[in-house]
Amino acid sequence: MLFRSSKNGVFLGDVAAVEVFLPPLVPAKIGGSTLLVVPESGATVVPLSRLSSFGDAVGTSLAMRALFAMLERAAPSDETVLLLGESGTGKEVLARAIHANSSRRDGPFAVVDCGALTASLIESELFGHVAGAATGLTSDRTGLLEQANGGTVLIDEIGELPLDLQPKLLRAIESREIRKLGSNKVRPIDARIIAATHRNLAARAKDGSFRADLYFRLSVVELHVPALRERKDDIPLLVERFLAARRPAASLSDLPPHAVALLQAHDWPGNVRELRNIVARLLLFPEMLPGLLGGQPVTPPAAPLAPATPQVDGGAAALLDLPLPEARELVMEQFERGYVEERLKRHGGNVSRAAESMGVSRQLVHRLIERYGLRTR
Repeated sequence: MLFRSSKNGVFLGDVAAVEVFLPPLVPAKIGGSTLLVVPESGATVVPLSRLSSFGDAVGTSLAMRALFAMLERAAPSDETVLLLGESGTGKEVLARAIHANSSRRDGPFAVVDCGALTASLIESELFGHVAGAATGLTSDRTGLLEQANGGTVLIDEIGELPLDLQPKLLRAIESREIRKLGSNKVRPIDARIIAATHRNLAARAKDGSFRADLYFRLSVVELHVPALRERKDDIPLLVERFLAARRPAASLSDLPPHAVALLQAHDWPGNVRELRNIVARLLLFPEMLPGLLGGQPVTPPAAPLAPATPQVDGGAAALLDLPLPEARELVMEQFERGYVEERLKRHGGNVSRAAESMGVSRQLVHRLIERYGLRTR
């Protein structure tokens, strides 16, 4: 272990050192602390995948190849998988790849986002309801756990699942059957469960904010998806993938000079999702590279449109060169940021009041605040 000089000094035994290599079982004093490196009983061999992709997820870094190796072994089974990682790391992409590499690949793939729904809506989405079960429920609804029979259900942001619903989900996973909201009839289900969250569920299980029995049932196969800042070597490969997927396809030469080096120097709090959107913007507005990576809002230059084209905001001409899904995502991101920012201002930065006025959960607002770097009270 290598230490560099500190204000309090580094001592190996009684000898002061500017830089030392710390061998096993030799005490080193660093300031007021003493460290001792104790070797473990043996080395652990981590298998690596020979592939640089798993489904639509790509990476040649050791972290991703180790993750791909575990996914390749887990996917063909029917075991429950728990994907842990920050927002934007690609957990849903990996979940879809798990489904595509399983025996259930020909069945449905359904997603429910616990962070974007209220407790009553989560229960209805997962388990379904009968007419009259609650105010406003005028017809029967089949829940996603039942709709996905023969397939897979991704329960995204499961760390936001209300405590009172957790026993019901646990029973459904254990018994493979459900009851709709407002019904006494039990219905069998046959769906594989994949759960994902950016929360530390092990810690939450210890402090009681998440049921330990549900956590242990979900974590049969528990996998950590690394943040983009932990695998910056994969950025060129990811950028190439995003460029190749465009219509028409683009390449690294279409980016501004030194763009990839600047992208690798960024910390990417929004992870792969943020990188994908930045790459799309760079193709539209290459002269704005420093502003895009500096986190400052960038106003696209106004561009005149053909007379027959409806006049919209500046930069629309450039957006019209994008495929519809990418153009929609960029516009929605700009709208989403401005909308949440304005709602927070109206309510003095109070997240609960802003979420109530928006008709969404506090968890979703917190995720949007984190994604766009907004300030709260």
